[in-house]
Amino acid sequence: MNMPESNAAIAASTPFVSDANVAALATWPKVVSALAEAYAKPIKPEMVPPRTMARGDGFWLRALCAVSPSGEYMGCKLIAASPRIKRASYLIALFDQRTMQLAGLIDGNRITDLRTAATAVVAVQATAKPGALRVGVIGSSSLARNTLEALAAVREVAAVRVFSPSPQNRQRFADDFATAHGFDITAADSAREAVRGADVVLCAARSKDESPVFLGDWLEPGMVVVSVGSTLPEQRELDVEAMRRATLIVADMAHEIVHDTGDAIVAIREGVDVAARTVELAEVMSGSVPGRRTSDDIVIYKSVGTALQDVVTTEMLFREALATGRYTQMPEGVVTITR
Repeated sequence: MNMPESNAAIAASTPFVSDANVAALATWPKVVSALAEAYAKPIKPEMVPPRTMARGDGFWLRALCAVSPSGEYMGCKLIAASPRIKRASYLIALFDQRTMQLAGLIDGNRITDLRTAATAVVAVQATAKPGALRVGVIGSSSLARNTLEALAAVREVAAVRVFSPSPQNRQRFADDFATAHGFDITAADSAREAVRGADVVLCAARSKDESPVFLGDWLEPGMVVVSVGSTLPEQRELDVEAMRRATLIVADMAHEIVHDTGDAIVAIREGVDVAARTVELAEVMSGSVPGRRTSDDIVIYKSVGTALQDVVTTEMLFREALATGRYTQMPEGVVTITR
């Protein structure tokens, strides 16, 4: 049976931005700038609701939704994944906040890596001491690479030491960055050696048994530690002493960091008042909480990733796509109705 058409129904064609066009458009300074600008604006909790997940037998569909503080778009990232067959797809839909029309569809394959690394750099910029940075890296994954790439794109890096359990991987990491950027970068024989004397430590790795890869005994006055590799209750990157010695813990989602990450859960169980020293990144970026009060303050940035980061990154890339013609116009679109 045909349904009656709504009065004032609108069916505009929809731009689609492919993975190849996302790769061509994305630059670290632009992504970092977009996220820094967004986090400096008022962000109400209802603009970034908790993520949801539907589960099947060996697969799941996750949805992360957010309203951008730009006043222009709101969006949802959908992730369909099956660990059993090792397959995943990512799709981001942007809607116009003013008209409710579907503004565009974007392949989200690269968005998670882009926004995770760039938001970490926003936090470093807000909390690290001024001047060229000495950086220690634990891990040689794509996330570690992206975070160092993003940092080097917006901040002077004086020297880097990297540790990974695999000698081949850490040497390859060092060689690649030395060739691409001319860095003073060396492969370290231990995590302790990699972080000694560092201004900023990038933790983007977890041990196979989920024991911490960064120890609080290694912390030095003024150090900023970025932890982006442990996002679930069963995962740990930082030990209890690291959480205890932190002057400030900056979180992209404070509630999830405190209650849903292994680093915080174990520290709380051992008597550390994690919540009392944890603040939202938005509080730091808006100026309501200082990123550091003294040059000796020790700051930890903990990230679980948020839909706000996905949507802000995507809307920036979407604007770039429209401005440069790097998109495909789909022949038909979703009907927007008056109701």
